[in-house]
Amino acid sequence: MKILAVAGSNSDTSINKLLVSYAASLIENAEVEIVDMNDFEMPIYKHQREVESGIPQEAVDFAAKIDAADVLLVSLSEHNGTYSTAFKNVFDWTSRIKPRSVWNEVPMLLMATAPGGRGGLGVLEAAEKRFPSHGGNIIDTFTLPFFNDNFDKESNKISNEEKNSELKEKIQKISAIESILEK
Repeated sequence: MKILAVAGSNSDTSINKLLVSYAASLIENAEVEIVDMNDFEMPIYKHQREVESGIPQEAVDFAAKIDAADVLLVSLSEHNGTYSTAFKNVFDWTSRIKPRSVWNEVPMLLMATAPGGRGGLGVLEAAEKRFPSHGGNIIDTFTLPFFNDNFDKESNKISNEEKNSELKEKIQKISAIESILEK
């Protein structure tokens, strides 16, 4: 099974990258690629720019990674209640590639984390509403509040046993897709 793990942040110390990397490590016998938004920096989307220059190669490359995946693990950072600018720009450019949809119906576990008590719930809710309109096949969602209290950076895993068990159940659900894919 090919897993594409996307952290919707361009921070060098992204807590969402830590979360999505940990989630990916829970899937056995998988080929995992962790995407760094910094590898997909492009000019801010503007219609005139698209008309004049076309779609940047970085957006095409991002779409190809989605298309090659069997499962997506997407953990979004929350900036002012919604997506980070880095993620939103990649999303916008990828949405312009025709005739495909951004997520191309690839099964997805959608996640978020944040230092606060809502754990990125605002961005998670925004994505749950928006992604299905762009081919998002959301199998389940997960949020980790109070990241600094619930994630051990030394061992790179969730330290809160209740939240860790919850994530493992959701990973099992998404891992079951492998048996469906093999049929």
